[in-house]
Amino acid sequence: MRIRSLGVIDDAVVELSPGFTAVTGETGAGKTMVVTSLGLLLGGRADPALVRIGAKNAVVEGRIAMPSGGTAVLRAEEAGAELDDGALLISRTVSAEGRSRAHLGGRSVPVGVLAELADELVAVHGQTDQQGLLKLSRQRQALDRYAGDAVAGPLAKYAGAYRRLRAISAELDEITTRARERAQEADMLRFGLDEIAAVEPRAGEDVELAAEAERLGHAEALASAATAAHAALAGNPEDPEGIDAATLVAGAHRALEAVRSHDSSLAALSGRIGEIGILLGDVAGELAGYADDLDADPLRLAAVEERRAALTQLTRKYGEDINAVLAWAEQGAARLTELDGDDERIDELTAERDALRAELGGLAQALSDARTEAAERFAAAVTAELASLAMPHARVSFEIRQTDDPEGVAVGGRTVAYGPAGVDEVELLLAPHPGAPPRPIAKGASGGELSRVMLAVEVVFAGTDPVPTYLFDEVDAGVGGKAAVEIGRRLARLAKSAQVVVVTHLPQVAAFADRQLLVEKTNDGSVTRSGVKVLEGEDRIRELSRMLAGQEDSETARAHAEELLATARADG
Repeated sequence: MRIRSLGVIDDAVVELSPGFTAVTGETGAGKTMVVTSLGLLLGGRADPALVRIGAKNAVVEGRIAMPSGGTAVLRAEEAGAELDDGALLISRTVSAEGRSRAHLGGRSVPVGVLAELADELVAVHGQTDQQGLLKLSRQRQALDRYAGDAVAGPLAKYAGAYRRLRAISAELDEITTRARERAQEADMLRFGLDEIAAVEPRAGEDVELAAEAERLGHAEALASAATAAHAALAGNPEDPEGIDAATLVAGAHRALEAVRSHDSSLAALSGRIGEIGILLGDVAGELAGYADDLDADPLRLAAVEERRAALTQLTRKYGEDINAVLAWAEQGAARLTELDGDDERIDELTAERDALRAELGGLAQALSDARTEAAERFAAAVTAELASLAMPHARVSFEIRQTDDPEGVAVGGRTVAYGPAGVDEVELLLAPHPGAPPRPIAKGASGGELSRVMLAVEVVFAGTDPVPTYLFDEVDAGVGGKAAVEIGRRLARLAKSAQVVVVTHLPQVAAFADRQLLVEKTNDGSVTRSGVKVLEGEDRIRELSRMLAGQEDSETARAHAEELLATARADG
């Protein structure tokens, strides 16, 4: 990794080797920035406070050798990344204003893509994880994670049934608790539908009646106009001397017909005048029929207005026009059918809920059985680790219990509380020596013992995580002496099958590392490119001496440091 302008680090390169790498340095020298940098590369939260004072942004770049054929490679390729000789180049930039950018294999990608890759590439174990494991919910999650598919399968089935039960219970509660509101809604719908049914409107009827009312209201004026127009076109029988359009057009046509043989242009005009005469006759006939058919019936007009008033009552309440009223009626009838079916639906949902609760009880039992079996294996593995961490008589166990709840599900002849992860409360117990009763780890262990128990749990996890790199961030805090030597030995063994990076203050742990990196500040308080260096030979002995006694030139500390290195080499 190359780290620039992050915390106390100005510009430094961290070379992590295969096997076991220990990162050491004085308190405040920037060791944790190595962990922070790796976290940023793996999609961790970007904190602008980490940007070095005076810098515009912090940049972390990393080169990760990718396992061939893994899902991480496929996900990176899906994101458009390109591998560089089997390695993936990742960079993360955090601005002082808080903006964050990520690049993967030369492509800009969302930060979430880096987080997806992290699950496949690196397992991080730190003090935060230790404190979290004191919570019962985290202990259950830890057990489930250790168990793998043995618990994941039953848990997935249980979770699916649990979600269905929650949905059905919510619907049932909604129907029953809102019974009064739904009854009121049904009454309103019935009233409206009855009111519409009593009027029996037809689609578009309001438009038709409006036109008819307009016509009937002006019947006399319409008849008079039609009669006058007819007289103007075809003549008035009561005025035989009057001149009408049809007579004039006929005269014009006769005049042209007499001479049409002498000029083709005039003949064409004569034909057009003849067409006008025919059209005038048609219009005059229709006007006569219109006037005869027009009925100025005041009774019909009153009936139309009464019908329109009834329709207006509906459009005031249910829609802007009769078509909208009919649409409301159709929707209301469907909703009323749904509301009227509530009683039947309640019976169906109740039966389905009861069946699901019974099914959930069976799935919870299977899940609890799987956890119990995994708990025995997990406890045995952690107990074995404690034996190698200078706690040979300690015994770790799990208590898996349930809480009675009359509203719960039936499991093992009891009705117990249940939740999205089953019915089990899982608690990790420790008996530090023979004869001591098992007690919760938060109460049954001293500070040093607790750190060792937590480290044992982390190491067991590391053995089950299918990832190529493990990062331990000072999980050896509170441990010293022989136990610290055993921790270093155990991490060295783990490093034979995976890359292990440990940030530590213990020389007993650092001595077992294949490579030791020293992070140190310059006189101005920053870590520069030369501030992260690989320690070899005399330099490594001096750093181990400082870690042992706080004095690099102490002969006693040097002898002890050489002895630690010899012990580690002999063990390897």
